[in-house]
Amino acid sequence: MKYKILLVLFIIALISSILLAFNGNHEICEPESCEDVQSSDYFSFFGIQNHYYGIVMFAFMILLTLSYIKKQRKYKKYIINLGVVVGAVIAIYFLYLQQFVLNSFCKYCLVVDISMILALILVVFRRRQKKWSLP
Repeated sequence: MKYKILLVLFIIALISSILLAFNGNHEICEPESCEDVQSSDYFSFFGIQNHYYGIVMFAFMILLTLSYIKKQRKYKKYIINLGVVVGAVIAIYFLYLQQFVLNSFCKYCLVVDISMILALILVVFRRRQKKWSLP
């Protein structure tokens, strides 16, 4: 069940990343808040806009999660959990930037960031729940 919920969160984040990528004129966002975020120096890394990284990574995570649901392997679980942890750290960083540096929020960026934080909570909560259960 945990990985099905993760799959849904990854799909939501992928859709938001795609909407950001194919919205060249900022038509789907409120003009002031989204444009401030999307025109900032933090909106790209190595010359590539962050939403393109999101599309690739969330597509990969979706495929990996589907593969794990179909045939569970320990290495797949490890990669999914690692991806969630790294993604959540990046999401927290982007939330920090939007709140304290840019003082502006992009609603589609928030959807991606919140999805990754929820995924982290799910991964950590399920791990601790298993640790505390009696054999």
